[in-house]
Amino acid sequence: MSRPSVPRRSVLRGALGVGALAVGAGPLAACAPGSTGSGPRKLTATSSASAKGEITIWSRSGDLYKVFDAAIDTFRRAHPHVTVHHQAVDIDSKLANTLITGADLPDGSFWDDAKIGSQAEHLYDLTDLIAPYRKDTSPYKLSVNTVDGRIYGVPWDLDPGLLWYREDLLEDAGVDPAGLATYDDLLDAARALKERNPKAGPIHLEKDPFLGQLWLEMLANQQGTSLADAKGALRLDSEEYRTILTWVRSAVHEKLVTHTEYLKQGDLAALEDGRQALVPWATWWSFAPQQLLKKTRGKWRVTRLPAWTAGGARSGAMGGSSFIIPAKAKNPELAWLLYEFLCFKQPGYSAVYGPGSVYPGGLNTSVPSYTPARKADKPLFKPVDALGGQDLWKVAVDAAATIPAAAPIPAWWGKSIDYLGNNLQRLMEGSMTPDDVIDDSTRKIQRNLVDRA
Repeated sequence: MSRPSVPRRSVLRGALGVGALAVGAGPLAACAPGSTGSGPRKLTATSSASAKGEITIWSRSGDLYKVFDAAIDTFRRAHPHVTVHHQAVDIDSKLANTLITGADLPDGSFWDDAKIGSQAEHLYDLTDLIAPYRKDTSPYKLSVNTVDGRIYGVPWDLDPGLLWYREDLLEDAGVDPAGLATYDDLLDAARALKERNPKAGPIHLEKDPFLGQLWLEMLANQQGTSLADAKGALRLDSEEYRTILTWVRSAVHEKLVTHTEYLKQGDLAALEDGRQALVPWATWWSFAPQQLLKKTRGKWRVTRLPAWTAGGARSGAMGGSSFIIPAKAKNPELAWLLYEFLCFKQPGYSAVYGPGSVYPGGLNTSVPSYTPARKADKPLFKPVDALGGQDLWKVAVDAAATIPAAAPIPAWWGKSIDYLGNNLQRLMEGSMTPDDVIDDSTRKIQRNLVDRA
């Protein structure tokens, strides 16, 4: 069974907080690394058959580093003339400055989707290389890696929003999880749970401003929108956001929520003692029952999110990561060869997600963004014991297929948490209305971030 030891929260926070191949005479051709032309630096490729040389690759330290390190061994066997120096790095504190200074640059690095757009000028334009895989890649992932119509990240994982629930408590309250088709149904389920346990606040609401806003964006993406459109124009003042915020207010006023920080002590206590039974969250919440929840391990299950309207999308994306190649990398073609292998080639993505020494059951906190790697009848990771043996793979890939496309994430997204993220907390605390949140956040984000971008 897979047991991630690092919650995805720690993976995501830093990224949003601010803002291959010495081919020698090899077959992969590219424009000169670090060239100073006025347009985006583009990579092109022909063949990898005679690729050789050395590359330095950065991954975030922790379990994911170990997963990629094992997968890179598979790459080394497939490309014995390519030497990969794989390094565990504090990417959130180091990568952005390194891209700007150009000193000690890696040839490629793991990075959060939300950070890529703000640093596109320092990255290779990968549009032409990704073109053969484009039609089979999640539209959402392509969107968030795109700036001015060009793609700057190799899309890696997809993090579909799902509904996590306590099977035993729903059964006791007479709630059929298969009937939770809309968010109104979710409120009805919470009322039924509260009737059985007056101390319950069945629905989790996130108390951390950063994660709360990320959660809000998942619900917005589910409706096909996001904080900014493709041109960077703010679109918070919309029916979609007003619908979400009004739903939150209703849940708060009826005392159907538990307002706690993601997997902190108070949150875990409410999950263990039955006060929380409904958690709309990304697939990486699977970390909780696998590693943190002791008393209720085996009692949790997962299904698709409810829809905002009957027949609407049953998931939205919450977080996600890709791979970037610095524009001044020494061996960018070889870095592309590695990332193409890990993301688009069966031996590569199977090595990342399949059972291995780090996760015996496979990496089950996200799913691939590449559709051929995401077939429901060909699971890459095993059913999860901590979910009663449920087939999380099928639930997650079915949900992932419904995630709408998005717009590029604006460079100022992280700073908008000071306004929208904090105001969302005030709504959850009952001190702001949905209109207050929209009006105040729109005004401040427009004035302090959009107009200064």
